[in-house]
Amino acid sequence: MLDLDHFGKNYKQEEEAQRNKKPWQLTWPQWKLVGLAGVGFFLDAYDLFIINQVTPLLAVVYFPDTGLPNQMQDLVKAGANIGCVIGQLLFGFLGDQFGRSFVYGKELILIIIATIICISVPSYFTGNQVLTWIFVTRIILGIGIGGDYPMSATVVSDRANIHRRGTLLTFIFANQGWGSFVGSLISIITLAAFKSDIKAGNVQHADKIWRILIGLSLVPALGTLYARLTLPESRKFELTRAEGGDSDVSMAEGGVEKHVEHEKTDKDVESQDSPRIVPHDDGDVKHHVVAVHRAHYQEFFAYFSHWPHLKVLLGTTLGWFLVDIAFYGINLNQSVVLQYIGYGGTTGDAWDKLFAVATGNIIITALGFLPGYYFTLFTIDIVGRKNLQFMGFAMTALFLGILAGEIDHIGKGPLLACFTFLQFFFNFGANTTTFIVAAESFPTRIRATAHGLSAATGKCGAILSSLVFNQLKAKIGTSNVLWIFFGTSVLGGLSTFLIDETMGIDPDEKDEAERRARGEIQ
Repeated sequence: MLDLDHFGKNYKQEEEAQRNKKPWQLTWPQWKLVGLAGVGFFLDAYDLFIINQVTPLLAVVYFPDTGLPNQMQDLVKAGANIGCVIGQLLFGFLGDQFGRSFVYGKELILIIIATIICISVPSYFTGNQVLTWIFVTRIILGIGIGGDYPMSATVVSDRANIHRRGTLLTFIFANQGWGSFVGSLISIITLAAFKSDIKAGNVQHADKIWRILIGLSLVPALGTLYARLTLPESRKFELTRAEGGDSDVSMAEGGVEKHVEHEKTDKDVESQDSPRIVPHDDGDVKHHVVAVHRAHYQEFFAYFSHWPHLKVLLGTTLGWFLVDIAFYGINLNQSVVLQYIGYGGTTGDAWDKLFAVATGNIIITALGFLPGYYFTLFTIDIVGRKNLQFMGFAMTALFLGILAGEIDHIGKGPLLACFTFLQFFFNFGANTTTFIVAAESFPTRIRATAHGLSAATGKCGAILSSLVFNQLKAKIGTSNVLWIFFGTSVLGGLSTFLIDETMGIDPDEKDEAERRARGEIQ
């Protein structure tokens, strides 16, 4: 069994050693934690964005004369995001209701099953039947991918030291960049392997290529399945759900063991709906962990019945919704930008076109998409979340405005530079911070549900953008669609004022203090 909670028995020495390190200088158990959780986000980006490589292959095999029908292409691209909404809401609720350990790993099983079914589509199906099959299986795939958002976020946040919590969360989220990069790299390698066959006119080999590209995601999924299924519950969550009784409990908060004496009083058992207090003494400071014995949905609605809490939830949901409209609108339709910079795959034979698209995707990922995550990683626990998020929205608005006004006139070099900076500030900004803030703003007892709701709202923005991008582009032109994305970025910047700065804040301690002030606990 993989015990990621145990970082040392001497609390004061361990805490001092942790604080003397830079936030990004991780211990070995922390590396194991971010590796285990990061695989889900690697698969998230790989599976979501590999469809950019797959759709041209499907067009070559099944629609050689007409190309993919726009509506079916949009559905195929939106399928995984539709499933994500379901998975984020469902797994978020289950993660709080039944515990992280009970639920973690089940989302990976769904991803594995959906991937196997997807690549098993019969080769004798017609083009529309193949697209329908892929659309349905990608919804199932999306449920698993969506479930990974609240589960991995809470698994890491429950265990993270406060002074490096943002860094740990960025480490796992940055795997999205590697998922996108590896997807493009594997596309190039696989196309190169089949070059002679496709050049010879055997375009049916493209049917093998897209199955290989999707199927290879099974390797990291199967490689981490056992570790996820056997991950023990975090000590913080165990204490939050403590049932009472005299016992010694080890609590790892940020990787440090604390011995806790759970003192049960007559007052504790007066009502099933009454909170229980678990006191423990850490040096000269006394903390309490509050466990509420009411149905989880009652806890959730009771917490957000207070405007300061609801305001933050509105901020996390609205910010994520607005950034995903632009982020997925751009990244699920990169072919539009690739055409402008000469990698649209519009010239040459079938292989030349496919290879040009794959090459363009890896260039864009390497230049801006991937580096943005790591600029966030090295600054998130220094400058704070709100500053980065507001800056990110402002800079993406700037570059979207430039692209919207000049895309039909700007040269290839300046266009590539603008698009690179746009991708950079998506990830050195709101695309990353919306994930982090939603994982840090809420107490343990409702964290997974609130994170899942925030992520699901974001994916609704991605779905909206996926479904209407091509239709809008045909009606009003690429430039006007980019102006819409500019507007969503401006609104996103304004939504940042709804959230609180979470750097250095323990939401459980804050929740306890607020409840004590209201007289809900003593």
